Amino acid sequence: MAPSAITEPASSSPELSKNEDVDAMAAMAHKGKSLPGIPKFASHEETRQWQLEHMAGAFRVFAREGYAEGISGHISVRDPEHQDRFWINPLGVHFGLLKASDMICVDLDGEVVGGNTAGSINAAGFQIHSAVHRVRHDVHAICHTHSVHGRAWSAFAKPLDMINQDVCYFYKAHSVYSSYGGIANEASEGEKIADSLGNGKAAILMNHGLLTVGKTVDEAAFLFCLMERSCKIQLLVERAGLEKHIVSDEEAAYNFRMASTPDTLFVEFQPHYQYEEYLSNGSFKH
Repeated sequence: MAPSAITEPASSSPELSKNEDVDAMAAMAHKGKSLPGIPKFASHEETRQWQLEHMAGAFRVFAREGYAEGISGHISVRDPEHQDRFWINPLGVHFGLLKASDMICVDLDGEVVGGNTAGSINAAGFQIHSAVHRVRHDVHAICHTHSVHGRAWSAFAKPLDMINQDVCYFYKAHSVYSSYGGIANEASEGEKIADSLGNGKAAILMNHGLLTVGKTVDEAAFLFCLMERSCKIQLLVERAGLEKHIVSDEEAAYNFRMASTPDTLFVEFQPHYQYEEYLSNGSFKH
């Protein structure tokens, strides 16, 4: 049974100005038809189960989007009770088959401490995720896969241009790791990736792929889907060879402030999650 959540609906605001200090969640819905934000639970156990369900749901979305590539790719979520532990997917299971009960809990030293103790995890995945979790205490979830357009754009070792409204969610919040060091089986490569990410929301890993982070797995997963599509759009625009019109810094900053908060990005992912829940009759929650 899914945990029962206490949701806190956002307040509403009738007319919004760019010069006002407006709450981002209040700005999302017209005339008070607000959506619930990130839920809160009465216990660590309920929070943990909810996180694992949404982690499995994110993998189902990634499978449908075509992000699976052999045994590569991982999502991790920090445990709500033990801050030195995180949950990650087992090695060698297709994203489209993963369930909440498949996830493995490891500590920052790589010891399996809970969950699916019969499974094993990706060594490179552990090095990357543990390094980020170690230095970014504000990050609760990390997504990394070898998606097609992310890999293609990563070959240029360039950040994304602010060429449309949606990519502004990454305005001054994404970086490029341009010192590719091979498969991240060594702790040093994971540490370099974490350093490159800095305090941002995402990193383009040259010759490798994309990495996104968030307060929830929903936020990190939505940002990953958005960054992959943004890479595809950038490639299409570059191929056209026409003059690009870049969103101004003022407008890009406004878009980022209004649409790229943990709560708004959580809400952005819910239609994707709900669709997977509908298609599978919630089977991934078990």
